[in-house]
Amino acid sequence: MLSRNCLGISTPISLGLLALLAGCSGESSTTSATNDLKTAVEGAIEGATENTNVCLYDGYSAMQGATGEILCMDAAGNLAFWINMDGSYGFPEAAQGTTTDPATGYSSATESGVVTTPTSDSTSTGAIESSASATGSTETPSSCTDSKALYTINGVSYYQSAQGYIYYFDEACNRIKVETAASSSSVAQPIESSADVQPTVSSSSVAQLVSSSSVTPTVNSSSATTVTSNASTSNGNTPTIKYASASATLENDNGCVSIDGGTVTITCAGDYYFNGNGNGQIQVNAASTDKVELYLNNLTLSNSNDAPLYVRNADKVVINLESGTTNTFSDASTRTTSYAKADGSLDTTGAAIYAKDDLTIKGEGTLKVTGNYNNGIHSSNDLRVRGNPTINVTAKNNGLKGKGLVDIEGGDITISATSGDGIKSDECTVNGSDTTITDGKGIVDIKGGKITITKAGDDGIQAYNYIIVRDSVSTPTINVTSTGKGIVSENRVYINAGKIDISSGDDGVHSNMNIYFNGGYTTIAAPKNDGVHADSTLTINDGTIYVTNSYEGLEAWYIKANGGITDVYGTDDAWNAAGGNDGSGNTSQGGQSNWGFGPGGGMGGGMGSSSGFLTITGGVHHAKTSSGDTDGIDSNGELTISGGVVIVECQISGGMGGSFDSDGNASLTSKTVLGFSSGSSEKGSNYSVSFSTSSYYGTSNVAFKPTISGRYMVTTTGQPSQISNVSSYSKSVTFPSGSTVYYNE
Repeated sequence: MLSRNCLGISTPISLGLLALLAGCSGESSTTSATNDLKTAVEGAIEGATENTNVCLYDGYSAMQGATGEILCMDAAGNLAFWINMDGSYGFPEAAQGTTTDPATGYSSATESGVVTTPTSDSTSTGAIESSASATGSTETPSSCTDSKALYTINGVSYYQSAQGYIYYFDEACNRIKVETAASSSSVAQPIESSADVQPTVSSSSVAQLVSSSSVTPTVNSSSATTVTSNASTSNGNTPTIKYASASATLENDNGCVSIDGGTVTITCAGDYYFNGNGNGQIQVNAASTDKVELYLNNLTLSNSNDAPLYVRNADKVVINLESGTTNTFSDASTRTTSYAKADGSLDTTGAAIYAKDDLTIKGEGTLKVTGNYNNGIHSSNDLRVRGNPTINVTAKNNGLKGKGLVDIEGGDITISATSGDGIKSDECTVNGSDTTITDGKGIVDIKGGKITITKAGDDGIQAYNYIIVRDSVSTPTINVTSTGKGIVSENRVYINAGKIDISSGDDGVHSNMNIYFNGGYTTIAAPKNDGVHADSTLTINDGTIYVTNSYEGLEAWYIKANGGITDVYGTDDAWNAAGGNDGSGNTSQGGQSNWGFGPGGGMGGGMGSSSGFLTITGGVHHAKTSSGDTDGIDSNGELTISGGVVIVECQISGGMGGSFDSDGNASLTSKTVLGFSSGSSEKGSNYSVSFSTSSYYGTSNVAFKPTISGRYMVTTTGQPSQISNVSSYSKSVTFPSGSTVYYNE
C-alpha cells in the first residue's frame, strides 16, 4: 500500500500515480517504483490541466457518498476506491472479514470501512487501518435494510437495486440514490516538488484496483477539487408519489412535482418513485433536454378520461420496473381532453402509455397495460425495452408502437392487439402523394427476449423501413398469431437469428422489396397465402425455413438460395419466382393493404408478370406440393440449380409443370437433385421409375424416401433406382417435417 503526506482532495495528483503501482509487486521493486513515481510526478506537474475528474482516471466516475466521501466507480459500476473528506482513502478489496453476496457477486465489508490514514512518516509501510472518516459516520438504521449490503463505508451500508443503481437509507428509511458528484473550481494547495511524495510499495494488493494498461491518469497541479452533491434539487431525497383512490401524495418534494387530485405533473429531470392504487395521470412535461426516470413499485393506475401515463415533453423517459413488483396501467375507451402543441395544433393521447419522446422500459418487474382507446404503449419517437421485464399488453389497436424505432433487447413480452398490429414502427417521409423511406426511422430491431403475439387483428410485426431479428444480446424467441401478415416491411426484412413461429391469415413473412434469411429457425403456417413473399428479392443464405402450410411456400421475383435448410409445403407451388406484386392466394385480408397500395400491398417495381429468376447454388431444400395443377420449383423466367441439395415432391394432376418448371431457360447441373412426381416434369431429365413411401430412391449422389407415391422421377446424373443401403452416403440432413436426405458432395 501507499503512505504519503499529500493524498486526497487537496493533492489529487498523487492519486493518479496509483495506476503505476498496478505492475509493481514485492519489496524488491520499491526503489524502482519510487523513482518511476518521482519522474511521473514531475512530468504530471509540468503538463497539468484544470477541471480534473475527481477520481483522476479516465473511465472512472465520482459519486457522492452519504457522509461527504467520494465513491470512485469503475466503468462497470463497481466501487474501486473512495476518498474521504480528510484526504484519507480506502479500497473495498482490503476490508477484513469481507463476504460475497451471491446475488450480485460484490464483496461487502463487515466492518465500518477501511481507509488508509495519511502519515508524515515517509518511510511508513502504509499499513491498512480500520477507521471512520474525520467527518463522522451515519449509522444505517437496521430496520431499513432490505438486502445484503454491497459494502459499508463510514458506518453507512450501500445496496444495489434491480436496475443497477447504488443507494443507501437515511435516518427515516428513505432510499437515497447515489448521485454523480459535481466539481468546483476552488483554489488548491500546489505540490511544491516531487520530494513531497515518498511512496512505499509493500505488495501487489493495489494492483487489484486499476490496471496501468487500461487506465490513463489525469492530473491537476494548480487546483484541487472540492466535491459537492448535485442532488440539491431533491433535498437529498428522491421524490416518492403514492396513489390512493383519485388523489396522490408526495414525499421528498424536489420542487419539480405538482399534484392536482390524481394528476401528477413532473417538470424537470430526476428520479421519481411511484406506488399505490388510484385513478389519475402521471404527466411528464419537462425540458427537451431532460431525462426523467420513473421507478414503479407496485403501482396500479387507471384513468377514466385519458391516458394514465403521458410523456408530453422530455428528452427521454425511462420506466424502471422494480424487481418483484407488478405495475398496471389502463386507459379510458374515449378521450375528453386535448393538449396544445407548440405549433398550436391539438394532441390527444393515443395509448394507455403515450410518449411524444423517447421511451425506455427496463428492469426485472412486471408491467401490465390495457389500451382501451387505441394503442397499448406508444412512443412518437423511439421505444426501447432493456433488461428483463415482463410486459403484458392488451390493446384495441396496436400493442407496441415506436414510430421511429422499436428496439427490444430482452424481456418476456406478451401482446394481444384486437384490430391492429402487435408491434409497429411506421415513420416515413410524405411528400404529397409520394411516401418514401426515412433513413434510420421506421425500424423494428429485435436483439433478444421472448415475444408472444397471441392475437394481431392485422399484422404481427410491421415496419415501414426494415425489420431485423438478431441475437446480439440473447437468442430471441418470437411467436406470432395474426389475421394479416406475420412479419411485414415496406422495404426489407432480415432474419439473422432466433426461433420464430408464425401462424398468419396472410403471408407469413412479407416485404414489398427484399427479404434476407441469414440464420435462425423460422416456422410458418400461412394456409391462405404465401409462406414467404418478397415483391423483389428473396435471399436465403443460412438458417432454417419450415413452411408447414401455405398457398405458395416461397415466392419472389428473384429467389436466390445460397445456403440454409428449407422445408416447404404449398397447395399450389412450393417455390415460385414470378414478377409483379403479391397477388396470389387470399387477397381479402386486412394486412394486404397496409401501405395504401391497394390489394396485394406491393409496389411492383415494373416487374412483368411473365418474368422471374430462381437460382439455387447451395443449401439443402425440400419442396412439396398438393395435388392439382402444381409445380414444385417454378420460375416464370429462368431457372438455375448449380449447387445444393434439392428434393421435390410434386403431386401434379392435370396441367403442366411438375417437379421443375420454367418459362425461360432451365439449367439443372447440381448432382444432388431429385424430383418425385405423379406426372412428368417440364424441365430436367425425366425417368419413368415407379416409387412408393416404403423405400429410398435416388442415385449414388443422393437418396430420399418420398412421402408420396408416383411414377416419374427427375435426376441430373442418370437413371435413378431404389436404394437399399444409405450408409454409403457421407452426409445427411433431417428436415423439420421428419424426412431425411442422404447425399455425397
